[in-house]
Amino acid sequence: MALSNEQFDGLMREYEKTRNINRRLTEEKINKIEKQLPSLRAFDNRIATLSIQQAKSMMDGKTQQAEDLADEIAMIRVRRRSELESIGYQEEDLELVYTCADCQDTGFINRFTAKKEKCHCLKKRELEILYDQSRIKTLLKKENFSRLSYEYCTGEDLTRLKNAVRICKEFIDNFGKTYRNLVFSGTVGTGKSFLSCCIAYELLEACHSVLYLSAPQLFDAMAQYQFGNDREGKAEFNRELFDCELLIIDDLGTELTNAFVASSLFTIVSERHNHNHPTIISTNLELRDIRDRYSDRTFSRVTGNYDFIQLSGPDVRQLL
Repeated sequence: MALSNEQFDGLMREYEKTRNINRRLTEEKINKIEKQLPSLRAFDNRIATLSIQQAKSMMDGKTQQAEDLADEIAMIRVRRRSELESIGYQEEDLELVYTCADCQDTGFINRFTAKKEKCHCLKKRELEILYDQSRIKTLLKKENFSRLSYEYCTGEDLTRLKNAVRICKEFIDNFGKTYRNLVFSGTVGTGKSFLSCCIAYELLEACHSVLYLSAPQLFDAMAQYQFGNDREGKAEFNRELFDCELLIIDDLGTELTNAFVASSLFTIVSERHNHNHPTIISTNLELRDIRDRYSDRTFSRVTGNYDFIQLSGPDVRQLL
């Protein structure tokens, strides 16, 4: 499960709240009907009593008695239905209301079997949380494989782009099966951020947790929590940063680099590598620039544990 235990527990509390609300609404509706049809409760009590007697007769082997009781129950049900219809209601109006009838507001179908499955409504709610958490919900509407085009690239630039797309799709297909990190490197507008978003979109749709941050956003947030007093906010941010299934750092090198940033980047790549949590970095920097900006130890971690994908060509954004 991609959500944290806290997030999942929160969803379950929402389902419980929904069940309580719907139960109260159903009770209010039944009370309203009973005021218009006082005999309704007597019908239900009589049916319950006869049903118990019928079950006992069947257990005692008194088949004829059980059949007679079944006939009597059926007759009462007919009368009950007729009187309900006389005041404008159907039997369905007495049934418990569900926001999602498929899972009866529990989040799971087949929940009493060994093959318990998440309901479509739970999957949708999980996906909404993951998209909001990723911080790129709006961006992904236009940055995904459905918008991929090769028309602006030729020659070696085209070859590099096609190779990068192939690697992206391999990364997606093998996600969770093999551990892999990527660095998209190249000049402005060659598709680095676009391909990162393509991967994010596919993994989010598969209910994986993805956190996408530009380098300035990332290091500004880390500095804010490091030097501020919001301990709870810092703990939550660090949980997302280090525990999300995929972290994407976009435009590394566009931030104001200093000792804190260099140390923070090393911590991120080291901690995530130590726990086999994949990371994708996009940057305009050359390899030597990474070493010069962020220290030899960061350079060593990145070059030793990341696959470098070089992109080249014109700034596509200027051609659109």
